[in-house]
Amino acid sequence: MKKKDIKILLVDDEPDILEIIGYNLSTEGYQIITADNGVQAVKKAKKERPHLIILDVMMPEMDGIEACEQIRKIPELSNTIITFLTARGEDYSQMAGFDVGADDYITKPIKPKVLTSKVKALLRRIKNEEPSEDILKIGGLIINREEYKISNKGEEIILPRKEFELLSLLATKPNKVFKREEILEKVWGNEVVVGGRTIDVHIRKLREKIGDDCFKTVKGVGYKFVD
Repeated sequence: MKKKDIKILLVDDEPDILEIIGYNLSTEGYQIITADNGVQAVKKAKKERPHLIILDVMMPEMDGIEACEQIRKIPELSNTIITFLTARGEDYSQMAGFDVGADDYITKPIKPKVLTSKVKALLRRIKNEEPSEDILKIGGLIINREEYKISNKGEEIILPRKEFELLSLLATKPNKVFKREEILEKVWGNEVVVGGRTIDVHIRKLREKIGDDCFKTVKGVGYKFVD
């Protein structure tokens, strides 16, 4: 994906921060959209569908934590990367951010060059996704990987981001056994430290929504999608 095609939404109630960060990232060639409060952030995110959202925590009308929580409920934004801007020492904000679906956080103040490098690293998560067909069809199951939409026997199903990515991974190669280590690496990567039980919980939820017969556990190895 070229830089000129990447949209970044900057959200902060301080005009100076919006101007400085916006200038540095636009100089790199990214499309920059701005908002100065959480309510506006949710509206612009839904309209613009940015690839990355850089979200301040402390803002009027709606803070960053609540805005992130609202954005994560929008299906078409399930694959949007969200990172918080937090002041040094705001450990609570960082933990709360992860709890509502943030992918990372940036501690401010931050030097422009460091910020640019951080943004490139975050966007690399998009670029490193394996190329694949946008739409997978397996029996009555249709997975639209570009729009993060799923329908099963004509019924639309809304999945949280990680459940979608796990299903999408397994469905790319029906009947192939994906090892637990491979699943953790491709679905969770280095975003957050998770345990093996995390996979089990997500598989259980997928079984409830898609069908128990679609997933098979290979004891001591991993899981596979059965077509």
